[in-house]
This record gives sequence, C-alpha cells and structure tokens, in this order.
Amino acid sequence: MQSYLDEETRSRAVAAALGNESFDLILSGGTVVDVGTGELRQSDVGLVGPMVASVHPTGSRTDTADTFDCSDRFIAPGFIDMHVHFESSMLTPGGYAEVVCPRGTTTVFIDPHELANIAGVEGVRYAVDASRGLPVRFVVQAPSCVPPLPGLELSGHDLHAADIAEMLSWDEVGGLAEVMDMGGVLTRDARMVDIVAAGHDSGKLVSGHAAGLTGPALQAYLSAGIFSDHEVFAHVDAMEKLRAGMTVELRGAFDFVLPLLIEELAQLPEFPTHLIAATDDLFALTLLEEGGIDDLLRRLIRYGLSPVRAIRIATYNAAYRLQRTDLGQVAAGRRADIVVLSSLEEVTVDDVFFDGRRVAHGGAMLEPVVEAPSNPPLDTIQLPDMTPEHFVFRLPGVADGKHRIRVVEGVVLTDWGETEVEVTDGIVAIPDGYLLNVVVHRHGRIAANPVAGLLGGWGDWTGAVATTISHDTHNLSVFGRDPSDMAVAANAVIATGGGVAVARDGEVVAILELPVAGILSPLPAAEVARIQGEVGAAAEAIGLPPGPLTQPLFSVMLMSLACLTGPHVTDIGVVDGTLSELVDDLVLS
Repeated sequence: MQSYLDEETRSRAVAAALGNESFDLILSGGTVVDVGTGELRQSDVGLVGPMVASVHPTGSRTDTADTFDCSDRFIAPGFIDMHVHFESSMLTPGGYAEVVCPRGTTTVFIDPHELANIAGVEGVRYAVDASRGLPVRFVVQAPSCVPPLPGLELSGHDLHAADIAEMLSWDEVGGLAEVMDMGGVLTRDARMVDIVAAGHDSGKLVSGHAAGLTGPALQAYLSAGIFSDHEVFAHVDAMEKLRAGMTVELRGAFDFVLPLLIEELAQLPEFPTHLIAATDDLFALTLLEEGGIDDLLRRLIRYGLSPVRAIRIATYNAAYRLQRTDLGQVAAGRRADIVVLSSLEEVTVDDVFFDGRRVAHGGAMLEPVVEAPSNPPLDTIQLPDMTPEHFVFRLPGVADGKHRIRVVEGVVLTDWGETEVEVTDGIVAIPDGYLLNVVVHRHGRIAANPVAGLLGGWGDWTGAVATTISHDTHNLSVFGRDPSDMAVAANAVIATGGGVAVARDGEVVAILELPVAGILSPLPAAEVARIQGEVGAAAEAIGLPPGPLTQPLFSVMLMSLACLTGPHVTDIGVVDGTLSELVDDLVLS
C-alpha cells in the first residue's frame, strides 16, 4: 500500500533540490544513517513540507526558511513497528502515540484484533477513526481470526470473509492481520480459506502467526500464501523461517532468543532484508520505562549487531515489507519521518520529526496529542454481579473421596499435569500449591456459566486477580483460591466497565479501570502506567509469580489464549490448544 505525496509538494521539492527555491528546513551538520548502503555520511538534509527534498554535502546549501542544528548527532529514518497490538498498552490510539513517538517510532502496523473480538468491525473502525491525524502513522490491519479458534472460545463477534473484505476495502487498512488459526489453514478449513483469499484478492499484505510450525507444516503454511511471523521462541525457529523465505517480525519479548540469533546472522554471507522489528504486546509501563522499538534495537546492538543494521531492520527492511517506498530512508522523495540521535549504540532519541514537523524532543511531545473524533465501544461487560458460589470448583456426578484429575501446568506456556484432589458433594478442595482459574463469557452471546480449571506452578496465593483483558476473546478471567476474594475482584471490574482488580481479605486492594471495550483507558499514558505498576505490585504481593514476559500481569492475561499449544481454560471449557479440541472430562481416576 503506497501513500503518495501531492504533486504540488513534489514540484516545490524538485525546485528546491535544483536550487531554484529555498528549503523549508535544513537539518544541518549531522551524520546521516544510510540504511540502504550501511554507510554513515556527513550530510545536510533539506525538507520541503512533509518530505525530504535533498540530502547533500554539509554546508553546501544555506537557502532555507529555517535550520535545525544536528551537529555531533545522527539523522536516521523514523522507526517502523511492524507488528503491534496497541491495545496491550491499555491506551487509546492517542495515548499510545504520545508514548512511542518521543522514542522514535513514527509508523505502526497495527492489528486491532483485541477490539475486534469485543466490538467486531465497529471496533476496528474505532481504531481507524481515533488514529487519524496523530503524530504516528497508524497502518491498520483487518483482523483475520475473530475468534482465534471457533468452537473452543467465544468472543463478542464472529468475523467472516465478507467482514474481512469490507475492512480490506478501507484506504487505511494495509493488509490481513496475523492468521492465527494455523490448523484451519493447514486443513484447508473453508472459513480460513475464504478469509485468506480475501486478503490475497485485496492485493494487500497477508500476515502470519506460525507458532511452533516447522518442517512440512511450515512449508505448507507458506504455500497457503502467508509470508510473515512474529511467533519466534528460539533462534533456530527464526533461522528456519528466514531460510524458508518468511519475513520474521522480531520482537523483544523473549530476550534469550536475541544473542543466539545474532550469532547465527553473523555467519550468513548477506544480512537478510526480511528480518524486521516489532513489539507485539507491551504495557504502557514498559513503553515508558524501557521503550518499545528503541529498546529492542538497544538490546540487539548490545548483543553484537551493528547499530546501522539494527536500525535497518526497523526502517528500510520494514518499509520494504510494508510496500511503502515513501518510508524507511532519509533520502530525497521520502517522507520526512526522521529521528535525531545523540548516540547510535544507545539509540538515544533527542528529536523526532513526523511529516517534516518537529513533534518531540527529549523524550516528550512538544504539543499535546489530540485524537480525532470517534465512537469508542463502551458498556461492553454483559455480566451480573458474581457471588462466591460462582468460584467454587465443582465436578458434578463425581463420588466423594480422593480422585486424580488433569490440571494445567505452567505459566502461559502450558502442559498437562495431574494431581490428587478431595471431592465432597461434588466440590473440589483446592490442593496446596494450586490455583483456580475461572473464565466467564462476558459478551452476552451465551449464558455466563463459569468454567473452571486448576493451575499448577503458580505458587501459594493469598488473594485473587480478575481481568477482562484475557487474550484474545477478552472474557472475564479470575484467578485465586478463596471464592469470596475471587467474587470481590470480579465484581470490581464488572462495576467499572472492565479492567484488572486485585482483592485480598475480602477487599479490593488495587484496580485499573478500563471502560473502553473493557481493555483501554482514556487516561493519560503516565497515569495508566502508574496504575499498571500499582496493580502489578499488588498482584505480586498476593502471590503472582514473575512469569516469562515483560510484565507479571501478562501471565493472567494470556492464560486463556487457546491458539497457544497446551491446555487452557476458556469460556467454552478446558481446551487442548495442541490438539484444538475440548477436554470433556478432567477426572482420570
């Protein structure tokens, strides 16, 4: 998808490049990071309106309306985040732009499938409308799998090929978002065949989700016409996908992958152009304290990748994949999305230009970020108040006494386990060291009957956590041992229109209110980040383990993700993500 600059601007730029007119602005005295050739060159950059008109020898042109001094600094393209769910920040589009822009990100390729699972096509329309005119370019994708695995979970909407085709027809939509139903793709399920075909028919990008696929299965997934993936859990996985011709959207969530991957890349005769940068899912707290794309680049450089190559994957390579020849380079004819850095190694962003306007300095926006008018989805929690009885683990029809049952072992990356429990009148006594996970459908499409499963490996808890951020269908998910605490936490988020709450000794000790679709806050980014920190600390205080991801709360938010391998509790039942099937009976003996 190309976005063309108007011919009047181009005519002015041609005249300025030839010296027949003045530039609007010259970035002077800096070193241009040429991500095309890999060179660092002393050059000045002349801008006309929103575009670069000329990159020329330092001091050779002084005819300009304004000058911006870049002496002893580096001039690089704005960063492009090629796979992101901005909803995971819990910020609205304006709040998200306010956080990532000062750190150098000027374009994001977003998949708003969290909103789509709650509000359908209208949720995607909200993301499009609210992101207009922001100092970060939002290129939207049409969510492909809503819900991710039909029959194993139920979201607020079901999207089919006709819905996908409608969204793909919008100018703001740049492609089909990650195709998560890998089983449906490989078995040629009619629904998935039609959805992927809608992506191909649009002429726009088709993005993938190939978690765990290898060998013939990976080759088959590529043969279905899906050419990218961000679900990389090991360096060998990344290398196999690169060698297969798949674009790897490298994220920083699993840091241990990065140093080994860089060692492998160093052995290649050419650096791959189909390696690009992504963040996927990051809290506002992480974005503010550590960064997003800038943090990933810092780590890649720290592990041995050259700064220019690191920046290249977030600029030139990303623009190539995005099919946006107007982005990704500081070069004549491109958009003037530019970052000025005082350190390449530390990716220290001093100033950010978006479409030729200086919009951020010193880690902060120069002007308030204002969202365009939109219709945010509100009042999306279709649940009555819960009682402690909803959070009692029952095995109806099971005789009194001791029984061995199947349990979910692990945090996010799960496997089956088993343990012995005591059953009295069909009620299970939760064994020491285990946790109860109860999921309740919250979209009003089926009866809100709680589904329960035992979790192992979560330690001993002294309270409960309830969340309506529960990827990807975002039903109410509650974790704890005491039914009263679980009910208190659940009712707190129901009353606020969604959110995350921690309860202990019958009281709410921390809560993050998320009234927009039950997953987003309209508050300023710094305030949302502060509360995220408070709720995370409260959850850890009652026993939430650190977990494998950037924030501990992600552990509870990802436990119902049925498209991951292993067992998970969803609003439909306890499911086996590896086999893509419901497990009817947890009792082994």
